[in-house]
Amino acid sequence: MPVAALPDLDALERELTAGIAGAADEPALEAIRVAALGKKGSVSELLKSLGGMSPEERKSAGPAINGLRDRLNEALGARRTELKSAALARRLETERVDVTLPVRETPTETGRLHPISQVIDELTAIFADMGFAVAEGPDIEDDFHNFTALNFPEGHPAREMHDTFYLPTREDGSRLVLRTHTSPVQVRTMMSKKPPIRVICPGRTYRSDSDQTHTPMFHQVEGLVIDKGATLGHLKWILEEFCKAFFEVDNVKMRFRPSFFPFTEPSMEVDIQCDRSRPGEIRFGEGTDWLEILGCGMVHPNVLRKCGLDPDEYQGFAWGMGIDRIAMLKYGMPDLRAFFEADVRWLSHYGFRPLDFPTLAGGLSS
Repeated sequence: MPVAALPDLDALERELTAGIAGAADEPALEAIRVAALGKKGSVSELLKSLGGMSPEERKSAGPAINGLRDRLNEALGARRTELKSAALARRLETERVDVTLPVRETPTETGRLHPISQVIDELTAIFADMGFAVAEGPDIEDDFHNFTALNFPEGHPAREMHDTFYLPTREDGSRLVLRTHTSPVQVRTMMSKKPPIRVICPGRTYRSDSDQTHTPMFHQVEGLVIDKGATLGHLKWILEEFCKAFFEVDNVKMRFRPSFFPFTEPSMEVDIQCDRSRPGEIRFGEGTDWLEILGCGMVHPNVLRKCGLDPDEYQGFAWGMGIDRIAMLKYGMPDLRAFFEADVRWLSHYGFRPLDFPTLAGGLSS
């Protein structure tokens, strides 16, 4: 295309520049860019024509067309920046932040740890300070670990359907059960470890019972000590230190009453001193009332034999208590069923901040 055949570049530039300046939004601006600088745009076609010109013609037409392209790109960039700034200004106007509103709390502030989890952490901290390890076992147990090894005779009420959740009968005629206590963990520990043994066994347990203070699934913690010189004196000291630390009182009186459990001999129920004179409130370490909190005793020789230990060489003691029950006592919760209703309002009231780990030095429930 000879130079004389080129269109009026000044007129073309004025037309395109006016279109760029008048573009209302980015899509309209993009349409102008494509019409001018796209693959088949008007300016692009002019650039393609340079190849058919003579060297003298290209010498004058080339700078003119390339200059037009550069000025259009600059105008397009400037207009695009203006449109983006205007769009941002409109968005800021419509999405204005009310700085007078309170700052939203982070998940670590709004979330709450369930009281059961909190109390298990407290128990672990207390007994770990005394040298106890945590032992765990399966929720589904066989008859041997749940009953036989713990000296439950055939026909014992705890083996009946109205007390225990049984799974369907297996091919060999046996039936697994949902463990009725965490004592099977003690059995598994004695069968897998050599004395001395010092463990606590927290976990879920299952019994067919439901009312204000009982649920079909609940939580227990049991403790076990097996050694050559373990005595009831050691048991008494451990339980007293635990109660002082858990209920956060300086002194506590306890009384031990004779009882019966198949897996301990002698067996005892333990009461703790408290004051219940104020309605709906229990104070520990003071007053003249007594409250039963746990059962304990020396491990029965038959249990030691079932677990492969010689009762003439080793002896030990064990205790057990309901985690849900001591949580209710410490934190003033009137109904056990609320523990399992998943009510966020209840949890926000009774729950604990997730990063406030209980320690004996820093305070268990601070």
